[in-house]
Amino acid sequence: MAVFFIFHKMPKEKELCAEAVCAVAKVILLPNHGAPRIFYLAKKLKVNLLEHLFGQEWEIVPAGGATGEAFIARKDNEQKLFLKRNTSPFLAVLSAEGIVPKLVWTKRLENGDVITAQHWLNGRELTHNEMNGGQVAKLLRKIHQSRPLLTMLKRLGKSPLRPESILTQLESNLERELVAIPVVFQVISFLQNNLLLAECEELVVCHGDVNHNNWLTTDSNELFLIDWDGAIIADPAIDLGMLLYSYIPKEEWREWLTRYGKTLDASLEMRMKWHVAAQALSSIQWYKDKNRLEEMDRIINQLPNILEL
Repeated sequence: MAVFFIFHKMPKEKELCAEAVCAVAKVILLPNHGAPRIFYLAKKLKVNLLEHLFGQEWEIVPAGGATGEAFIARKDNEQKLFLKRNTSPFLAVLSAEGIVPKLVWTKRLENGDVITAQHWLNGRELTHNEMNGGQVAKLLRKIHQSRPLLTMLKRLGKSPLRPESILTQLESNLERELVAIPVVFQVISFLQNNLLLAECEELVVCHGDVNHNNWLTTDSNELFLIDWDGAIIADPAIDLGMLLYSYIPKEEWREWLTRYGKTLDASLEMRMKWHVAAQALSSIQWYKDKNRLEEMDRIINQLPNILEL
C-alpha cells in the first residue's frame, strides 16, 4: 500500500494593509473591528470592482482560497467564468499548453489590477486511487518536458531550486525545539549526508504540490492540474516523489514511472526520498507556526516510514 504522505503546501498568504483598504473603500474602522472585518471589507471592495467591470447582469461571488483573489462570475445560470486577480503571465502559457482550463480573456482595471477569466468546467478533483491512472503520469510528463513553461518561468526571474538551497533554508527555519526531536534530527542528518546524491542536472518546471485536490477531471474526461502559485524550476523528483510516496504502493512505482517515461534507478529513488523528507520537515515547521499541532505530530510520526522506504 502507499504511505500517504500528504503535505500541506506553504501558501503565500498576503497581509492586507488596513489603512490602504480604508482609504480606498472610504470606511472608518472602529476599535472593536479586528482583522476579519478588514478582510471582509477588502473582499467586498474587490467584488464591487468586478461587478462594475461585468455589469449588473453578472453575479460575482468569492471562490474561496487563502489569498481571496479568486472569484466566480455567473450570468443567467448559463454562463460561468472563473476569475482571478493579478495572476502571473505564466497562466497564459499553462492555458496554451492545455494544462489548466482555457484562458478566455485578460483585462486591466482602472486601478491597475489585472483580471483573468477562464472557462468554468463541470468536474471534480481526482480520488486517491485515480492518481495511479495513466492520464496523471502522461500530463505530469508533459509538464516536465514543456519548453514554453520553462522559458516563461525563466523570463519571470525564477532561478533553479537546488538541494543545497533547500537544506540551508531548512537548517535556518527549523526551530530548536523541533530539531531536538530524535527522528527530526535523524532526517536532517539524512539530508546532510546525502546532499551530493540529491543533485540533478535535469531541471524542469515543477508544480510543487501535486496533491490529488489539485488534479481536476471534467465531465468530458479532460484532466487539468491547477493552483500554480508555487511553481518552481527544479529536479522533477520533487513532484514525482510527493506523488509516488503519497498515492502509489512502492511495488507499483516502476510501472507508474514507465507510464511517465522514466526508469526507476538508484539515483531517482534517492532524489525522491531526499525531497520527500525535506518537504516533510517544511510541513512540520509550517504546522507548528500555525499552531496546528495535531497535524504537525501526524507528519512527525510519518518520518520513520520515509527513512525506511
